[in-house]
Amino acid sequence: MRWENLSESGHTRAADTALFGTDAVTTRTFDTPEFAGITFHEVRARSIVNRVPGASRMPFEWTLNPYRGCSHACVYCFARKTHSYLDLDTGLGFDSQIVVKVNAPELLRRRLASPSWHGEHIAMGTNVDCYQRAEGRYRLMPGIIDALREHANPFSILTKGTLILRDLDLLTEAARVTEVGVSVSVGFTDPVLWRGVEPGTPAPERRLDVVRALGERGIGCGVLMAPVLPFLSDGPASLRATVRAIAAAGATSVTPLVLHLRPGAREWFMAWLARHHPHLVRRYERLYAEGAYAPKWYQRRITRQVHDLAREYGMGPRGAGAARRIPEPGPDALAEPSEHSEISAPEPTQLTLL
Repeated sequence: MRWENLSESGHTRAADTALFGTDAVTTRTFDTPEFAGITFHEVRARSIVNRVPGASRMPFEWTLNPYRGCSHACVYCFARKTHSYLDLDTGLGFDSQIVVKVNAPELLRRRLASPSWHGEHIAMGTNVDCYQRAEGRYRLMPGIIDALREHANPFSILTKGTLILRDLDLLTEAARVTEVGVSVSVGFTDPVLWRGVEPGTPAPERRLDVVRALGERGIGCGVLMAPVLPFLSDGPASLRATVRAIAAAGATSVTPLVLHLRPGAREWFMAWLARHHPHLVRRYERLYAEGAYAPKWYQRRITRQVHDLAREYGMGPRGAGAARRIPEPGPDALAEPSEHSEISAPEPTQLTLL
């Protein structure tokens, strides 16, 4: 396993600026059912807030990722490639060898207090889920959210994890002083498909419970309908069922993203497809013949269908992770309580969040 000289982007660089060295790694396993088969590599990172490369399609400039690898085990996860930077397997290794940056809250506080930091938006959950199972044990997010709240620094979270509800009070407090955006990822509601491609995640209906709970606290929550899986979850009935469930949960918006297959994820997903849906392999090879992304015409078609359904159910599209803010209470609140068409915007852009 390669730890030394690892940079934020995954490339090697001088040892004095590496993210962490071999002397900063502790490897642990836990004899509990929820962590069976999972190995945790606890590291003391040297940096935690990362600048997004200029060529990225991400709609933000800074990210924070307290974990590498993800026990959600989504067969399509684009972040699988990042495990190869550590000489770790991008298949089962990505699902079961989890790197934990145990000093993430401490590093964030230091960064936010730096004179060079100007309060830019920080996005979380854009690489691997910060509310995956490991968070239940390591509890890094409360310290991270508290630091962002103390500095009134805007942030957003994208998650498939219901564990975010543990931090609902903290999120509510943060939303009173800064912009807080939360998006939950629900690509489809079919239980059989969910168990096949997202085996380590909470069920889609449990994720939609998160949307409801956040809305009840005044934190508007959008849903990233991602990924839409060609020939598996893109049929009219499937799209309608998913958008209907999202609307019923009180989501402020729905943003569809078609599956994209980067190197690392592509090989793992296609192997899964060959085992479970061999008749679709050739269709996928043709659809993704030009690269990681489905053709523009296909993306536009899905976007039109989902946006039409969203309007039908009273929702609209919104940028993924866009911030929502709880307004300051007015004077009354301080008193003692008494008893298929395109939106008018540029053509759909296939973001790379999942």
